[in-house]
Amino acid sequence: MLSALGGIDRLVFVPFAVFDRVAYGQAAVGRFEQVGVRLEVATADEAGRRMIEDALAVFVGGGNTFRLLERLRDSGLLERLRRRALDGMVYMGASAGSNIAAPTIRTTNDMPIVEPGSFDALGLVPFQINPHYIDPEPASSHMGETREQRLKEFLEENDTPVVAIREGAWIRIDGNSAVLGGRAGARIFRRDREPEERVPGASLSDLLE
Repeated sequence: MLSALGGIDRLVFVPFAVFDRVAYGQAAVGRFEQVGVRLEVATADEAGRRMIEDALAVFVGGGNTFRLLERLRDSGLLERLRRRALDGMVYMGASAGSNIAAPTIRTTNDMPIVEPGSFDALGLVPFQINPHYIDPEPASSHMGETREQRLKEFLEENDTPVVAIREGAWIRIDGNSAVLGGRAGARIFRRDREPEERVPGASLSDLLE
């Protein structure tokens, strides 16, 4: 994470994916202090909007993706985040925060606890993201859908590729370059094609085209 900051030692943290934003923000401040990064916690008001305008880097935390998208849209921060990120501000997200970097949140794992008005998200990358991907268990007697089946259902109705990231994996994008990092791989799902495995260290730059 620190390498992605490129020497920046101040971050704006966006805690909107959880109900208790104050406690979440306080916990994040303490955690980032341990690695020498000073955190400012964004609020859903004019002060928060100014934080985003002035930020060199933003970290959007995890929680419920529907809640996060609704609160970003209602606070006027969604478009501001998109514009600043496209202008060169470092954007980092975990879980729900990575979901909203995609064109839509249609491949989130979360329950729709609120209606965000639209599924359209930041669109910082041209592919969908599915974090916390779990591989099918061949010996399982569970009769419900696997994650793979659900993502294939998405592709029955949509053409956008999906990058399914296992726990412990991350994607770093710099311009036209995208690399899969971390300790776990990812699966690439495309319409009318079998899923493709990518290992840590592999390039994902072809998905930016």
